[in-house]
Amino acid sequence: MSQTDEGRLPGDPTARETVARMLRVDHAGEYGAKRIYQGQLAVLGRGPRGDVLRHMRQQEQVHLDTFAALVADRRVRPTALLPLWHIAGFALGAVTAALGERAAMACTVAVEEAIDAHYAGQAAELGEDEADLRATIEAFRAEELEHRDIGLAHGAEQAPGYRVLYNLIKAGCRVAIAVSERV
Repeated sequence: MSQTDEGRLPGDPTARETVARMLRVDHAGEYGAKRIYQGQLAVLGRGPRGDVLRHMRQQEQVHLDTFAALVADRRVRPTALLPLWHIAGFALGAVTAALGERAAMACTVAVEEAIDAHYAGQAAELGEDEADLRATIEAFRAEELEHRDIGLAHGAEQAPGYRVLYNLIKAGCRVAIAVSERV
């Protein structure tokens, strides 16, 4: 960590607690992302975007598996909200897919941009003692940006009500991130 435990104020998390929060929220986020793609695939899986959605879901599964292993290895308590993210992620994916392919891609853009900012902040906060974790986060961040670009290339911005949909989903992601770090 770039901030040493010696210089922290009362109530500030320790370096270990900070990393635990990161792993907890990243595990939850990748779980939610996988569920979003599962919901989209349930609606659009047989259509022309099925292969693209499967590709992104497979990458999210790798991210989830990696964070699940890190949570276990470092003995971090997963978020208690996984059952909520199980339902909410699938529902978000299915509902946006039911609104159409472009709405599903708008969901992808909003989610991935929220995750990009989140991962960038985490990578900047990690010190040399967590170089491997930072490298993992940066690699996954690049794939999340790839997903955003796929969404944009497949007409996300042409979705009816794009700005409203985008802003609602991105705000929801920020709330989910904040809550999953602690609960």
